[in-house]
Amino acid sequence: MFRTEGSTVIVRPVEDVFDFVADERNEPKYNPRMVQAEKVTPGPIATGTRWSATVESGRRPLDMEIETTDYTRPIRLGSETIMSMAEIRGVVTFEPDPAGTRLGWFWEVQPKGVLRLLSPITRRIGRRQEAENWDRLKRYLESPRQ
Repeated sequence: MFRTEGSTVIVRPVEDVFDFVADERNEPKYNPRMVQAEKVTPGPIATGTRWSATVESGRRPLDMEIETTDYTRPIRLGSETIMSMAEIRGVVTFEPDPAGTRLGWFWEVQPKGVLRLLSPITRRIGRRQEAENWDRLKRYLESPRQ
């Protein structure tokens, strides 16, 4: 298992950032590896909401199931992601900042199968990809179209 964490400041109100991130259907807008995400439980987004998503992993699609494990609007969003290659548990936090919102993330990643053997490489790639995703989110939310 490995952990990854970080933070960034987004020049948008906390509630706006939280609501956008809480809806997994928005992730393909800023994460080019995620090709689709859909909500599979009825009702509003809350603790227990489940999502089905697909990411591109190398040359093939990788399906994942995501569950919202903590929905404390607008300060904390927890989730658990299950896929064939790994299980990921963590939290995204949203704090007021003089510039807007300080978004923080903390993930525990448990690689499965052959990825366990490649943990040092997987750790480096995962940390880099996570930082890139949040940077793209920041750019997306701060763009004039938003």
